[in-house]
Amino acid sequence: MIIVLLLVFLAVILLVEGAWLLWRARHGAAAVRLQRRLDLVARKSDATPLRPLLKSRRMGELSALARTLSGVVLAVRLNGLIAQAGLHWSISRLLLVSGAAGAAGLAAGMLGAQPFIVCIVLAGLLATLPWAWVTWKRRRRLRRLEQQLPEALDLIGRAVRAGHSLPLGIQLLAEEMPDPIAAEFRLVHEQVSFGVSLQQALTGLCERVPLTDYRYFAVAVLVQRQSGGNLTEVLGNLSKLIRERLKLLTRIRILTSEGRMSAWTLALLPFVLGALLFYVNPTFMQPLWLDPIGRGMLRVLLSMMVLGIIVLSRITKIHV
Repeated sequence: MIIVLLLVFLAVILLVEGAWLLWRARHGAAAVRLQRRLDLVARKSDATPLRPLLKSRRMGELSALARTLSGVVLAVRLNGLIAQAGLHWSISRLLLVSGAAGAAGLAAGMLGAQPFIVCIVLAGLLATLPWAWVTWKRRRRLRRLEQQLPEALDLIGRAVRAGHSLPLGIQLLAEEMPDPIAAEFRLVHEQVSFGVSLQQALTGLCERVPLTDYRYFAVAVLVQRQSGGNLTEVLGNLSKLIRERLKLLTRIRILTSEGRMSAWTLALLPFVLGALLFYVNPTFMQPLWLDPIGRGMLRVLLSMMVLGIIVLSRITKIHV
């Protein structure tokens, strides 16, 4: 109980501090002074929307934690994952939300007079929810970027065919296409406009969007600029190839839908049945974590279930 109270106290402290730092970043004296300067520069009479000049991808407002995380390679990768998800979060905020959710789950389990192992499992599940949401947002955004690329290549090809340069075609793409692909190519155009080479800008695009199709686009453009050739034809062939691959991938998903549904059913059915049996008759399930033999069986069963889930996911996942 002392450990639970300490964890709850720590979660509340971190939550209050995070809320205070977020309020100070938006309404503090430094933020007000900076906004006043931006308003003077932008001349409020202009109807164009204001764009922030501060770099939003930062490690967080917690200075001590930010200094600690800035030298960790894993933190840099997590920062990249958050950026790929299209979220304006920091690693500190993600850790605070995850820790607060885990502490809330642990406290709810203890207040409900549940066994300690059940409280730990509940806390772990709630703590992983923010990470799962970030992963889902990242997968959804990357899928959207993959679907938008053929149309974007056609737009650039038409612009080049009309006599425009490649940077101007990228600018037209950033203005005409919807997000998220417009935001990525807008950043490429801004980097080129500020003096960054096209090779570095496309390399940054491939790092922000870790998809094979974008690497093909970058390689095709760079090879054409070095060796020459018909860029319009290259972009057209690449767009056609990507469309055919997406059609094949959609067909494969349709054909494997039954297998994926069976995999989900087999993976979730034991946990659902266990939860229902515990809800109906808790004493029937208690030997699994109270008796030494039951704990050993539970560890073996969970290990086999995890292995089975991994095998089923590998079987139903086909790369094209």
